[in-house]
Amino acid sequence: MNSTADNETILRGVLDEWKATVDAHEPERVASHFSEDAIFQGLHPYSVGRQSIADYYDSQPLGMTADYRILETRQLAEDLVLGYMSVDFTFTDRPTLTVYLSLVVKQTADNWYISHYQVSSLG
Repeated sequence: MNSTADNETILRGVLDEWKATVDAHEPERVASHFSEDAIFQGLHPYSVGRQSIADYYDSQPLGMTADYRILETRQLAEDLVLGYMSVDFTFTDRPTLTVYLSLVVKQTADNWYISHYQVSSLG
């Protein structure tokens, strides 16, 4: 089993790429960090699959950026890591939105991909 540090390294590898593509407003590239059958729950009704994820991020305003902080990790299996994060989405025209993000990343032959993504807004 991986240590907490190993789990954080795995999550950062995926999330740093996710953040870079969110910040650059590149919805197709954002979606490429998810598995083909990923379950995605942003702040809209849930969807499944990369195309719906690309559509979601395409609808986000230009200039939106994401900054995350890993709060907890768990290794669920050799090829599965759970992460729980706080994420600040910053906008050019409105206050920062802080949400909590739970995700599961899964290792495939070539990389780690987000297979489950769920945002909650507390408060």
